[in-house]
Amino acid sequence: MALAEVKPIKIPSESLTVALVGNPNTGKSTLFSALCGVPTRVGNYPGVTVEKKLGRYRDDGGEVLIVDLPGTYSLSARTMDEMVSVDVLLGRQPDVPKLDVIVAIVDATNLERNLYLFTQLRQLNIPLVLVLNMWDRVLASDIQVDLAKLSERLGVKVICATASRSSGIQDIKAAIREAASDRDVAAASVFPREFQRESAELRDWLAAHGQPVMQEFLVERLLLDIDGVHAQKLSKQSALQELPERIGAARDRLASAGQRVPAVETRCRYNWIRSQLAGIVDQPDEEVQTLSDRIDHVLTHRVWGLVIFAAIMFAIFQCISTGASGMMGGIETLQSWLVGWVQHWLLPGTLRSLIDDGIIAGVGSVLIFLPQILILFFFIGVLEDCGYMARAAFVMDKLMCKLGLSGKSFLPLMSSFACAVPGIMATRVIENTRDRMITILVAPLMSCSARLPVYILLIYTFVPETTWLGGWIGLQGLVLFAMHVLGMAVAVPVAWLLKRFFFPGGTSAFVMELPSYKLPSPKVVFYRVWERGQAFLGRAGTLIFCTAVLVWAAGYFPGDHTEVHQLARSIELRESQVSNETDSELATLRAEERRLNGLLIKGSFLGQAGQAIEPAVKPLGWDWRIGVGVIASFPAREVIIATLGTIYSLGGDVDEQDGSLKEALASSRWEDGRPVYTLPVALSIMVFFALCAQCAATLMVIRRETNSWRWPIFTFVYMTTLAYVGSFITYNVATWVLG
Repeated sequence: MALAEVKPIKIPSESLTVALVGNPNTGKSTLFSALCGVPTRVGNYPGVTVEKKLGRYRDDGGEVLIVDLPGTYSLSARTMDEMVSVDVLLGRQPDVPKLDVIVAIVDATNLERNLYLFTQLRQLNIPLVLVLNMWDRVLASDIQVDLAKLSERLGVKVICATASRSSGIQDIKAAIREAASDRDVAAASVFPREFQRESAELRDWLAAHGQPVMQEFLVERLLLDIDGVHAQKLSKQSALQELPERIGAARDRLASAGQRVPAVETRCRYNWIRSQLAGIVDQPDEEVQTLSDRIDHVLTHRVWGLVIFAAIMFAIFQCISTGASGMMGGIETLQSWLVGWVQHWLLPGTLRSLIDDGIIAGVGSVLIFLPQILILFFFIGVLEDCGYMARAAFVMDKLMCKLGLSGKSFLPLMSSFACAVPGIMATRVIENTRDRMITILVAPLMSCSARLPVYILLIYTFVPETTWLGGWIGLQGLVLFAMHVLGMAVAVPVAWLLKRFFFPGGTSAFVMELPSYKLPSPKVVFYRVWERGQAFLGRAGTLIFCTAVLVWAAGYFPGDHTEVHQLARSIELRESQVSNETDSELATLRAEERRLNGLLIKGSFLGQAGQAIEPAVKPLGWDWRIGVGVIASFPAREVIIATLGTIYSLGGDVDEQDGSLKEALASSRWEDGRPVYTLPVALSIMVFFALCAQCAATLMVIRRETNSWRWPIFTFVYMTTLAYVGSFITYNVATWVLG
């Protein structure tokens, strides 16, 4: 059965659709920002993790839609994610219009290496514009380029630009319009006759077996891409089941003719590039050591490179901690003000509870992550644009290889110690799909700051104040340290298992071009921060908000809140009459309100769920109240503190330092008089929270980044299973040791 041809989206005739394509670190994103400014649409292509970034600008001819494709060194497609770029270029991506022009961006100081991708793009028979970016470095060096002759030999318009300074932008826009009018763009093949003959025979065989006539480029990719996704998709058709054998036989014949695949592609393309550049590029025979080279001797040093990297990471996370805390405090203050404003205008009742505890709390649970996200991506933008991010990945690559990942996974994982949400979003710096997916799935295991209130409450209530070495080492501090290290330690075998069974394949080769250092562009950094903040609020934020409201409803219904609402009115009336907080009548009313709230949450859907799961959590040493706290903390782990406060009739405004909550936990008893909370139980709860996926925001961001519900569900299941098993072992071992 032939693959159905996808009809491209129709756009007005005066409009153009243009793709930006280039190697990583060639300034493609900077050029995109210079052309379009803030992108009008950022998201994911359907069913894959690849980001879709669209921008627009208008010129004298009409509107131009710019499609910014992921940075890549080649159009070889070995995964569905990599195939997306090919589908966009061939007009087969249904949510992107058919392309009118391709703009290929290359580093002007590395033409030979960067033109490899250009040789693939020219075979698509789509009008091309070649942009020699970072032209200011060519002018500052002894490199000479004959632009007129280069344009003549390559058969395309060549534009010099320095995107970071917005130089050459108008020339690029004019060249796009000029190229769009040129339809005679057929390019001669760079491959030898033997390869062209095998490609033609394969194309004829496909046509004879019901496959529509395919572009020459795609047929060549079938021969060249070992384990390519395009061949895998075609082979699933009943009429094309013999395709792998046909491809294998063709490769064997090419090998016997001295044209072994895939080496033939590299050899032929670079031979063609060298022939085209002969007599055009003139540069010094002796390589001059640049300032970037001298800096790299220090920043990529096996010892000093690690020290400097650690210092930079420490400074970044300190800035996130101190800078975000102020903004997060401001958000909480605004949230409290809004709650007070609502309470001033609305009497206690279901509507006020919905607005206060559902809507305002839900919006707050979204916005509270925004400061960390903005600050983190500000630093990522600065580090990437100045050229240091590539060095950081290089320095950490050896360490991360032990996990089967690359050095680019280090920053997202370290970011997750502050919060997994920005950490997962930071995986966008990882080009390799397998590495990115594994990093996303283990990032939630890093012990984020939201777990800290749970640790503090339980450690300083149930862990003895035992110390050694004259008080320098304490048991409470050791337990707190162990909880933070636990997730990182578990992440090692989890990453190995994910790579072994879910994302098989050898460790990806760490190939990265180290760009020259430069001052970061404020515009590029601003747009990066803007895009990520907008993406979080627009996609993940809505899901987090909905989850928070649903949990509120589960904790509110189906109980009759009439009596507690009447009590709340009486309390507010009494507070308006007296200013003395120790007023006995006011204290009595508040105590009764807390008691009724405790009864209502026990009878709510949330409380019923907690009681229903009590048989399952009893082996962990828990009762139903702990189960309710765990369920209620799904939107955010720290919610368990307020939930326990409500259950124990202390009110929902308690925190981890509240003495009354500590006392209530310590005095809680089973029906037979045994204490509910013991040291083994406290350890069991902490281990559970260290390993579980009790964070709706994290799961929703995974949904957004992977563009699939499969992976957040998988994350929740595997982490909850890990947490349960770890909690069970901890409780039983601790009980056996402590007696």
